[in-house]
Amino acid sequence: MGTLYIVPTPVGNMEDMTMRAIRVLKEADLVLAEDTRTSSVLLKHFDIRNRLMAHHKFNEHGTTAAIVDRLKAGETIALISDAGTPGISDPGFYLAREAAQAGVTVQTLPGATACIPAIVSSGLPCDRFCFEGFLPQKKGRQTYMESLKDETRTMIFYESPYRVVKTLQQFAEVFGEDRQVSCCREISKLHEESVRGTLSEVISHFMETEPRGEFVIVLAGKDPKQLKEEMKERKREEKKKHYKQSDKGE
Repeated sequence: MGTLYIVPTPVGNMEDMTMRAIRVLKEADLVLAEDTRTSSVLLKHFDIRNRLMAHHKFNEHGTTAAIVDRLKAGETIALISDAGTPGISDPGFYLAREAAQAGVTVQTLPGATACIPAIVSSGLPCDRFCFEGFLPQKKGRQTYMESLKDETRTMIFYESPYRVVKTLQQFAEVFGEDRQVSCCREISKLHEESVRGTLSEVISHFMETEPRGEFVIVLAGKDPKQLKEEMKERKREEKKKHYKQSDKGE
């Protein structure tokens, strides 16, 4: 059996590439890339001369079986995405699952990802959090957000600059304008910035300042005490409703 290496690549600053990642990419029999044009620039920067093959969400179901066969035959294959850790809002899960189920060793290197720096620098609780990635763009979007209404953990979302204001406005409708949020953009790049405050305050900021770069939105969870009181109130209302229905039945 060969080994499948999941290799993180920088989300911005090239200095975030680890020495181990460079070695694995040089030694692998094949490097799978989300976009070979983007990854060619990365490999050239680190003088990595290896064969690249496209592996992305549009072809992974058609190419994975052949890749797993090569791994089972003893090859070492590395998987990278355009930026960050493959599998985190990027292709990678399907191949990793199929390889693991086939008995192939799957090793993921620690390294760059956007969500961890964003939550740690947000000033919001990071001892417990849930990663939600990109929200559905249309179908099921509102329902998805409503399902998180009572979430007490800090929540992490990815968003593009073109939809970030709309998303924040929808958050304000669902979670309330006073909910604390941190919007981190261009992580590890020259113009990295975190805008913190209430949803209302951060929306006002981006209404006046054009959003640029890819965003990580870190949203505070609901106060557990508030949730507890709301749950008690809901139970009281349910009891009242039950008694009224019973009276009508009599």
